[in-house]
Amino acid sequence: MKLHFEPNLDYQHDAIESVCDLFRGQETCRTEFTVTHNAVGGQNDIFSTNDLGIGNRLQLLDDEILANLGDIQLRNGLKPASGLASGDFTVEMETGTGKTYVYLRTAFELNKRYGFTKFVIVVPSVAIKEGTNKTLEITRDHFESLYPGAKGYEFFQYDSSKLGQVRNFATSPNIQVMVVTVGAINKKDVNNLYKDSEKTGGEKPIDLIKATLPIIIVDEPQSVDGGLQGQGKQALNAMNPLCTLRYSATHVDKHNMVFRLDAVDAYERKLVKQIEVASLEVDGGHNKAYVKVLGISNKRGVISAQLELDVQSKGHVRREPKTVQDGDDLEQTTGRAIYTNCLVGEIRCEKDNELVELKIPGGEHWLRIGQAIGDVDADALKRLMIRRTIKEHLDKELRLRPQGIKVLSLFFIDVVDHYRRYTADGVREKGKYAVMFEEEYRRLAAHPDYQSLFNNEVDLSAELEEVHDGYFSIDKKGVWTDTAENNQGNRDNAERAYNLIMRDKEKLLSLDTKLKFIFSHSALREGWDNPNIFQICALREIGTERERRQTIGRGLRLCVNQNGERLRGFDINTLTVIATESYEEFAENLQKEIEADTGIRFGIVEKHQFASISVTDATGKTQPLGVAQSEALWNHLKETGYLDAKGKVQDSLRKVLKDGSLTLPEDFSAQLPQVKEILRKLAGKLEIKDANERKQVKTRQAILHGEQFKALWDRIKHKTTYRVQFDNEKLLKDCAQAIWHCPPITKTRVNIRKADLAIGRGGVIAEETATGASITLDERDIELPDILTDLQDKTQLTRRSLVAILNSCNRLNDFARNPQQFIEFASETINRTKRLALVDGIKYQRIGDEDYYAQELFEQEELTGYLKNMLAVEKSVHEHVVYDSAGVERSFAEQLEKNESVKVYAKLPDWFKVQTPLGSYNPDWAVLLELDGAERLYFVVETKGSLFTDDLRDKESAKIKCGEAHFEALAIGENSARFVKATKLEDVMAHS
Repeated sequence: MKLHFEPNLDYQHDAIESVCDLFRGQETCRTEFTVTHNAVGGQNDIFSTNDLGIGNRLQLLDDEILANLGDIQLRNGLKPASGLASGDFTVEMETGTGKTYVYLRTAFELNKRYGFTKFVIVVPSVAIKEGTNKTLEITRDHFESLYPGAKGYEFFQYDSSKLGQVRNFATSPNIQVMVVTVGAINKKDVNNLYKDSEKTGGEKPIDLIKATLPIIIVDEPQSVDGGLQGQGKQALNAMNPLCTLRYSATHVDKHNMVFRLDAVDAYERKLVKQIEVASLEVDGGHNKAYVKVLGISNKRGVISAQLELDVQSKGHVRREPKTVQDGDDLEQTTGRAIYTNCLVGEIRCEKDNELVELKIPGGEHWLRIGQAIGDVDADALKRLMIRRTIKEHLDKELRLRPQGIKVLSLFFIDVVDHYRRYTADGVREKGKYAVMFEEEYRRLAAHPDYQSLFNNEVDLSAELEEVHDGYFSIDKKGVWTDTAENNQGNRDNAERAYNLIMRDKEKLLSLDTKLKFIFSHSALREGWDNPNIFQICALREIGTERERRQTIGRGLRLCVNQNGERLRGFDINTLTVIATESYEEFAENLQKEIEADTGIRFGIVEKHQFASISVTDATGKTQPLGVAQSEALWNHLKETGYLDAKGKVQDSLRKVLKDGSLTLPEDFSAQLPQVKEILRKLAGKLEIKDANERKQVKTRQAILHGEQFKALWDRIKHKTTYRVQFDNEKLLKDCAQAIWHCPPITKTRVNIRKADLAIGRGGVIAEETATGASITLDERDIELPDILTDLQDKTQLTRRSLVAILNSCNRLNDFARNPQQFIEFASETINRTKRLALVDGIKYQRIGDEDYYAQELFEQEELTGYLKNMLAVEKSVHEHVVYDSAGVERSFAEQLEKNESVKVYAKLPDWFKVQTPLGSYNPDWAVLLELDGAERLYFVVETKGSLFTDDLRDKESAKIKCGEAHFEALAIGENSARFVKATKLEDVMAHS
C-alpha cells in the first residue's frame, strides 16, 4: 500500500500561509560563509580549507515581522501580540489533523518563496523522530511533484557517530532537513555536538549549525523545552535559529501564535474521528476497605493526601474523595466499620517520592498516586476490558472490512511484564494480558456473529500468534523493557522497537498483515499514531495531566482504505475508548484537560473574538472587522447583560440566541449573522430557568379577606399533635416479610454503557447511546462485616429484634453474596416498615384554639414562581396558581376556575404543614363548593395522577395517610372540612 496525501486541504493551506506570511517582503537570498579546517590529533587533511557554507538569511527588521504577525493574527481571529519578544512562533493543530505534513510542506514553501534551505526538526522522543523520518520518506514523491525546485532535497537523523552529516548540512546547496531528539542535544558536557570533531574537519558541529541560521521546527515543544529548567529551550537557542516554529496540539507556552486549529475546530469540521466511550462501571463493589491515592500536597507546610474512599452517605455507600493527614482514622472518615483499624501513616511529599503509608490489620502498604488497595479483582476487570475491546473491534471489522478498511486496536498497559515476561534463562513467555487476550479472542471467534471473519478450516491457534504483538523498548539482548528515554542507552532501546509499527506503517495498514491488536507502554504516548486505530483500551490508570488527550490522540486521525485514500465522515470514523470511569466523568475530565492544555475557555467570549469577521466597506473592499471594533462589540454584549465582566456567556444571551431575537447596534447590524454563529458555538445549551421569568405572586385581597375564604380557613387552620401505637411482634414479622420480598441481591457487577462525545465551544457533552447486560465479578476474598452492629446503627432496633428479623427472612445466604448490598437493602426495608407501622397506629389531636396558621401569612410570606409554571386565575387567594405538574395540578386549577360551584379556593403554600413521623406534609388545595346556591362544602384536596396507594411511593402514601388523620381530628362541629384524594374535580364533587 502507498499512502496518498491530499495537497488541497484548506485548513492545512491556512496553517502554511500563516507561517510563510511572517516573512512577507523578504527577498530570495542566502548567506555564505567559509568552513575552515582545523586538524585534530594530527590527522590528514581530508577537507578543503575553503569549503563554502550556505545558510539562511533574514533581511526583515523586527518591526516588519511584527506588522506581518499582526495581520496574520487578525485574519485568524487570534489575540494580537503587543511586541516581538522572541523569534518563536506557535502553530496549534489538533492531533490527527496532519501536523507533520504541514510543517514539512511549510519548509518547502519557505524555500520556494524566500530561498531558505536549512531546517532542523527537534522532537522529544525516538518515537516522534522515527515517525517524522518515515513521513519524510513516504512524502518525497509527493513534495517533489508539488515543488520541482526542491528535487534532490536531503534529510537525515542526527547521529553523534556520523557527524560528517552535519558538515554536509552546512555546505550543501540543497534543502537540508536534520531530525534530532532533544535528548541528543541538550547536555553540553557530554554531547558530541558541542565538541571538536575530526568528522567535521575539526569544527564543533554546533558551530556549523549556528552559522547556517537554521529555521528550527519544534514538534511537541511542551515536551522539548525542558520545563522550569529549560534545558531543551537552551539547546534550541544555542543553534542560533533564524526563527523557531513550534507545532503541537497542547502548547504550554504560546509564543506569538499565528494559527490555531484546536480540538473544537477539528471536531466541528470532522477532521478527526468521532469519539465514543464504552465505560465499564463497577456496581456493588463496596465489600472491602477500598483506598486509592488521588494526590498529595504540601500547602504552607501542611502535608495532606487526597484519598478516594467508600463513604457512608444517606444510607448508601458512595466512592468519594477525602482529604486526610497523618494519623487519620479511616473508619471515622468514612463512617463504615469495614475500615476498622485502618489508619493513615506517614505521607511523603518529595519530588519523585510521593507516598502514602496505610496501616491496616495484618500489615502496612505504601501507595503512590494512582495506586489502590481493596478494589475489586483488577485482573477480572481488565479481562472484561480486553473482551469488550475485541468485541468492538470485530463489530467494526464486519462493517468496515468490505470497504477495504483494516481495523486496528491499541492497548496501553502498565507493565511490560504483564504482556511478555522472561524466565531466568531468558526464554520469552506470555504474560497475563497476552493469555487473557488469546482466551477472549478464541471465545469471541467462535461466536456465530463473527463466523464470516474467520476461515474455519484454519487452525485459530496459529492465527492467534499473529493477530497481536507488543511494541516496547528493546535492550541489547532483545528483551522488552520498561524504560524512559532519559539517556543514550534507553534511547537506543526505544529505537529498536519501531520496525513494523513505525517504519512499516503501510504494511500494518494492509489486510494481508495479520497483526490487528497492538500492546504498548508509555513509549507510544505521543508521536505515534495510525489512521486505522479504531479502539483504544487503557489497561493502566488514566488520570495524569494531558493523559486522556494523549491517549485518544493515538487514534484520532481519519482512516484510510487499501488504496491509501483518506475516508471522511463520522459514520466510518468512530474511535471507541474503553475506560473504567463513567462516560460522564470521562467527558468532564476531557473538558478540563482541553481547557488546561489549549487555553480554550468553554463558554467564554474573548474581546478579540470577532476581529476576523469580514466587513465590506463603501468601495466594496473586504477586510477584517479588527480588534478595536471587536472590543466595542464585546463591550456592547457586556453592557446588555449578555456577558459578565470575564466574558462568560449568560442565560439571557442563550435565550435570545434560542428565540432568534438577538440584535446589535446599527454599526454592527450587517455582521449579525456572523456574530450569531460565533456566539452559538460558545453559548452551549439553555437548560436552566430564566431568572428574568421569575416573579412574585400577589394575593387577591378581596378574596383573602372575604367571608367565604375566612369560613374555609377557620376549618383547616388549626395545628395538631400526634401519638403512635404499634404491635412489636407484628413489626418484626412485617420486617422479615419485607426483606424476603426485596429485589435479588447480586454479586459485584460491571455495567457497560456507551456514549458519544460532542466537543463544542460550550463544552464536552456526553450522550448515552447504548447499555449492555451486567457482568458478574466473582469476588472470593470478601470478609463479612458485623451485620448486627451495622444494622443497629442504621435502624435503631435492638440486636435481639434484628436477630429475630434475620432468622425469619430466609435471605441470609444473600448476605454472603454481597454483604454491603444486603445491609443497605435490609436497613432501608426495616426503616420503611417502621415508618408504615408508625402511620398505621397514628392518632392526631387538635392542640387548642391559640395554635394555628394565621390568615395573614398569605400576605407576609412571599410566593414566587416562573412564568412557564404559572396560571392566571380569578377565584384563588393568589392572582396566579404556581404548579409543579403541568398535567394534574394545572388541569385541576383550570377545572376549579371553570366550575360554577367553586366559589373560592387556594393552592396551599409551602408553609402550611402537617407534622408526621416521616417529616412534614403539605396538602395541595383548600376548596369551598356551594351547591344550589345554599349548601356550602369545605374540602382539603390532595391531587395525584392515581388514586391507588400502590402507585405512590411508600413514604408519600404514608404522609397522605397522616394528613387524612390530621384533618379528621379537626372535624369538630357541623359542616367541617373533609380530606379528599382526587385526580380531577369530579372526584371531589362525588363527595358532595
